[in-house]
Amino acid sequence: MKEIYLSVVIPCYDEMANLQKGVLDKVQHFLDRKKVAYEVIIADDGSTDGSVAFIEKFISENPYFTLIKNPHYGKAGAVTTGMLKATGKYRLFTDMDQATPIEEINTLLPYLESGKYDIAIGSRSTFRKGAPGIRLFISRSAIILRKMLVGIPEITDTQCGFKLFTGDAADTVFTKLTKIKNGFTKIKGTAITFGSDIEILYLAKKSRYKIKEVPVNWLHVETRRVNPVRDALQGVKDLIKIKKNVLAGKYK
Repeated sequence: MKEIYLSVVIPCYDEMANLQKGVLDKVQHFLDRKKVAYEVIIADDGSTDGSVAFIEKFISENPYFTLIKNPHYGKAGAVTTGMLKATGKYRLFTDMDQATPIEEINTLLPYLESGKYDIAIGSRSTFRKGAPGIRLFISRSAIILRKMLVGIPEITDTQCGFKLFTGDAADTVFTKLTKIKNGFTKIKGTAITFGSDIEILYLAKKSRYKIKEVPVNWLHVETRRVNPVRDALQGVKDLIKIKKNVLAGKYK
C-alpha cells in the first residue's frame, strides 16, 4: 500500500450549508492536482442535519475520503479522533467552511518539508478580513489575556483552524491531549474550542516541537453557532482552567 504523504482532517457538525456549496469537491480537486498520496478524513461530531448522508454519498464516489462517526464530543474531540486516525507523513486539520482555503497548505508545507519545523500554523495576524469590529476587539483582548495567563508569547494567533503537523508531532500532541481530557465525553449544544487550540500548542511547546506561525489568506465566514459575548466568556473560563492545569503540572 502506498504511503500517505498528506492527511487532511475536517471536523463536521451540522455543516450541510457548507457541504452544499461544494467544499469537498474543491478540496478533492486541489489535492488531486498536487500529485501526492493523500487521504481526507471527515470527523463528524454527531450531526443531525443530513450532513452524514451527504458525506457518505460523496465518499462512495471518492475513495480517498473517509468518514468517522463520533458522538457529539465538540470540535476538539472531532479533530483529535481524526488526527489520531490519520496516517500521513504530514497532517493538516482545517475547517469545513474553508475560511482559510485548502490551497494555503502550499504556504505551510515547505516549513515542515525543510525539516526545520514540526508544526506550522496558519495566522490571521491582527487583521481579519470581513470580521465585525466586536470580534476584532474580542480577539485582540484574548491574545493579551492569553499571553498574561498562559504564555506562548511568540505566537500571535492560536485560534486559526488551519494547523499542519508532522506525523510524529500529531501522534504525540493529540495522544497527550486525549489523556489530559480523560478521553472525550458527549456534550449538549455547541462547544467552543478556544481552550483546546491553546492546549494543543502548549503541549507541542512542552514536547519541544518547533512551531512556525505563517500568515495565510483568511476570510470571515458568518455562522449561526458564533456568539461573540458567549464565546468571549467561555474563552476566559478556558484560559483560567488552562492556567490551573499549568500550575497543577498536568501538561508535563
